[in-house]
Amino acid sequence: MDLSLLKKRSEYAWEIEPRGNMRVPGVIYADEALIRDMDHKVYEQVTNVATLPGIVQASYAMPDAHWGYGFPIGGVAAFDPNEGGVVSAGGVGFDVSCGVRCLHTGLTRADIVAQQKALADMLYYKIPAGVGSTGTIRLDAQQMDAMLTGGAKWAVERGWGTHADLDRIEEHGQMKGAKPGNVSERAKKRQRDEMGTLGSGNHYLEVQEVTAVYAKDAAVVFGLREGDVVISIHCGSRGLGHQIGTEFLKKMAVAAAGHGIQLPDRELACAPINSEVGQEYLGAMRAAINCALANRQILTHLTREVFGELFPRSRLPLLYDVSHNTCKVETHTVNGKQRELYVHRKGATRAFGPGHPDIPGALRPAGQPVLIGGSMGTGSYVLAGATSGEELSFNSACHGAGRAMSRHAAYRQWKGRQVIDELAARGILIRSPSSRGVAEEAPGAYKDVTAVVDAADHAGLARKVARLEPLVCVKG
Repeated sequence: MDLSLLKKRSEYAWEIEPRGNMRVPGVIYADEALIRDMDHKVYEQVTNVATLPGIVQASYAMPDAHWGYGFPIGGVAAFDPNEGGVVSAGGVGFDVSCGVRCLHTGLTRADIVAQQKALADMLYYKIPAGVGSTGTIRLDAQQMDAMLTGGAKWAVERGWGTHADLDRIEEHGQMKGAKPGNVSERAKKRQRDEMGTLGSGNHYLEVQEVTAVYAKDAAVVFGLREGDVVISIHCGSRGLGHQIGTEFLKKMAVAAAGHGIQLPDRELACAPINSEVGQEYLGAMRAAINCALANRQILTHLTREVFGELFPRSRLPLLYDVSHNTCKVETHTVNGKQRELYVHRKGATRAFGPGHPDIPGALRPAGQPVLIGGSMGTGSYVLAGATSGEELSFNSACHGAGRAMSRHAAYRQWKGRQVIDELAARGILIRSPSSRGVAEEAPGAYKDVTAVVDAADHAGLARKVARLEPLVCVKG
């Protein structure tokens, strides 16, 4: 990205000053090296989002930002329904509520290494992964609607987990306002056999060691110590969410024109929040959030079964579950006044600061856990939401390393077997049904996750708590 296009607010904040049809400035959080490496498309998309009706304060991009559909991945924007604010399917993304949950194991690296191959094989056997993967669960029409309404709570009530899990999930595991009737039969059909599956792309289940602790006070609250082993599960709403995004982008393109909204890019198709299409989408999107929460809950249950067989004393309590790719109604302070806003986070994580009432009581003193996924050969991080994040980004932070090259480019550069062998030599076991998928997700295809996390930390978006490094990865 050309730095001459930006005004430097600070070492970690860069402004795109309003011009043309921009209603608010754009703000990108990153250090100079990350900014220089960003595609110019990020600049264009941040600028375009700033032209949408009812946008409040600024159009934001996180340090892991890269090109996306309509909004950049890593994009954050809030809209006021009382000022003609809009909701955009492109501002949520196709994989609605793609997110990460982290589980404690009570085990150490030595425990895992003694059973590493058996654990990798059993997880791969137990956890369906890959394009079009299906599980053993089959939902009829009534069960589907119950799942889309109940989320993780629905899963727990059917024996896939415990009620203690629900307190450690955003929205307590159930997104209110879901409207299964707004979800098409085609979307439901795509999901009927996909509950309890990882899917493909950058989704994974990873066994990780805590290799560094940075904020000891928050680490104590989160129950993280150096040498601990945790599990991260990264997946979303699978085919159902993708179908909802596809269908409503078409509807919103028509709705935008009907409401006189001039779009700088067709991919920014949107509808007024209070319009019929806007409300239909919100109901369907919230159902997709519940689908993702239920899916991660079932995967948690399957993971616990594997660990229970190999490590009978392990219990795998949940640290936290965070969603990316959502639009949520939240109260934020803007210019000294509280306003109810519709906050779009696409490839970004909610990051409430210490004391926020929506954080579970046991975690509240430290702030909300922010789970940052890396690539299968590097590291991941646990951060904590910061009080300063309210003013900076509507309490939002990055969600991962962010891609540095396309999947096609990665596949041209690496071979799956090469990546698997190189990681095995470093003590990291990979299991995947797709050699091509492994190549596309090669560690070198991603930005430096440490640079991304450090930028988020220094910018004040969230506080760095702990680093996690992979031991076993089941990849879609």
